[in-house]
Amino acid sequence: MIRLFKHYIPHAVLMLGMLDFVLLVAAAETGWVLRAHQIAMDIEPLMTRFGPLLSFAIALQTAMIAVGVYGPEALTSLRFATARLLVAISLGVIFLSVMHFMMPDYTLWRSNSLYAMILAFLFLLVLRILLGSLLGSEAFKRRLVVLGAGKRADRIRQLEKRPGSGFIVVGYIAMNDGEQVIPEAINRNAIYNMSDFVVRLAASEVILALEERRNSVPMSDLLRIKTTGVHVNDLSTFLERETGRIDLDTVNPSWLIFSDGFSSGQRISAIAKRLFDVVASAVLLALTAPLIALGALAVMIDSRGPAFYKQLRVGLYGQEFYIVKLRTMRQNAESAGQAVWAEKDDPRITRIGRLLRKLRIDELPQAWNVLKGDMSFVGPRPERQQFVSDLEQQLRYYAERHMVKPGITGWAQINYPYGASIEDARHKLEYDLYYAKNYSPFLDLLIILQTLRVILWPEGAR
Repeated sequence: MIRLFKHYIPHAVLMLGMLDFVLLVAAAETGWVLRAHQIAMDIEPLMTRFGPLLSFAIALQTAMIAVGVYGPEALTSLRFATARLLVAISLGVIFLSVMHFMMPDYTLWRSNSLYAMILAFLFLLVLRILLGSLLGSEAFKRRLVVLGAGKRADRIRQLEKRPGSGFIVVGYIAMNDGEQVIPEAINRNAIYNMSDFVVRLAASEVILALEERRNSVPMSDLLRIKTTGVHVNDLSTFLERETGRIDLDTVNPSWLIFSDGFSSGQRISAIAKRLFDVVASAVLLALTAPLIALGALAVMIDSRGPAFYKQLRVGLYGQEFYIVKLRTMRQNAESAGQAVWAEKDDPRITRIGRLLRKLRIDELPQAWNVLKGDMSFVGPRPERQQFVSDLEQQLRYYAERHMVKPGITGWAQINYPYGASIEDARHKLEYDLYYAKNYSPFLDLLIILQTLRVILWPEGAR
């Protein structure tokens, strides 16, 4: 994997994205030339239309990222990739229309765009047919040697079996540090020279997955392996990279303290994030005001009670604030005064409320919280104080998620289906900690784009 702006990107995805961009530019140019021949127009040098070609490629690739064209399923299933490409092309039409309205001189004509869209779909589909087997082959997979043969090593074996896995394990070495659950592991005593063994396996990385690290870490072996040019990582770092979350089962305080990250408080980043929040929330409120008004009217017609719902939530540094949403549950849904987890097909949700939640319209008034500064567009979802107090007692590091401002959308929201249990809260915390540790404007942009995928395919919205 390549780490770009503190976020890990698989080599196959990066290569495919670069090839896609080249093909999108080629499709735009081919479409322009075809249309020029049809109307007998002189074809000027390429640089005279480089701006429109570039805007076409950027608009479509942005749509492709937003709908999940580069996700694991799209890389392993041609049928899935074709469906997502069709949606991306359709969404690209909207993006290009907006760009044409704002920058007419830097976009293709509508007739050019039609040809370019058709060609783009064909080019991208052919590329995936040609590279389909290659993307999932060992050519792009890292070769790992795992030091350990217990339950921690088995975590790696389970990840290797996932569709779209970016690595293969070429050897497990039992370090005599506990119960062995991987029968094919080679005992350390049977290996004369560890570094030579790793090199002969053509491994690019060694993962330390010991059950008991006290007095069992092979420091001399790891040093020799490192000097041969092979990367050495502990299990926590490896799982962070492969899963996009901080694994609470393996992480310890010293790892969190000494690893890089948790730099969202840097002054320049904080100013840039706040500036984006102010501008984007003001624009969003202006554009969606009629939709919010219609939603509020529908809520009042459908059930008795106010259209908007205000509730205390825990924000930055544990400070409470009132979150504003369109009401989607019946009035006095918590008549006992106790916070209650939402359930699947929750009976408290009204008919209109179910529709508003599915379309995420009930979340739009939170742009006001963003404009005020209580929230950001991107960050962990704010929870109620009663839930926070309970979860801090049951989950390690839960308080650390409040070191960043809460958001309307977040890394957990686009990676984990909606959940309402302690176990769900645990998984979402792992994603929230990853975001807090690896925050960058690039990651924020990626989350905002992929939020569209969650809206289009709301696998678990409640």
